[in-house]
Amino acid sequence: MSESWIAEAESLRELRPRHVLFLCVANSARSQLAEGLARSLAPHDVKVSSAGSQPTSVRPQAIAVLREVGIDISHHASNALHDVERPVDAVITLCAEEVCPVWLEAAWRAHWPLPDPAGVEGTEQHELDAFRAARDELQRRLGVVFGPQGV
Repeated sequence: MSESWIAEAESLRELRPRHVLFLCVANSARSQLAEGLARSLAPHDVKVSSAGSQPTSVRPQAIAVLREVGIDISHHASNALHDVERPVDAVITLCAEEVCPVWLEAAWRAHWPLPDPAGVEGTEQHELDAFRAARDELQRRLGVVFGPQGV
């Protein structure tokens, strides 16, 4: 994967946002993984949200792979853009294959296109591996934003 996200992650770290929003289409996989990971890494006074332009439901694979690293998102629900509490300081879109939702309000923006693990078909193990790959990449990136020293 390209390392172009590092400068964006470092900029976001310097911004010290009060509210970070992760966006994708269904708010079922990537954005849910990002929300769960960011909540576990961010300072307690930082609000973390996720939403989608066509929300569905949280994928059980997302719940399972975050549980593997000690994060419980079993209570999460998929949210629509209009459900997001305002104001939002930073928006990170995660879509790769599809058209990402657009946040029209003022906010710092980044685009981290990641393959949609929900689109992977095959054995249960193959599907979980796709979710693990997305989780691990998001954890690496969010470690730069919220970790003590970044990468």
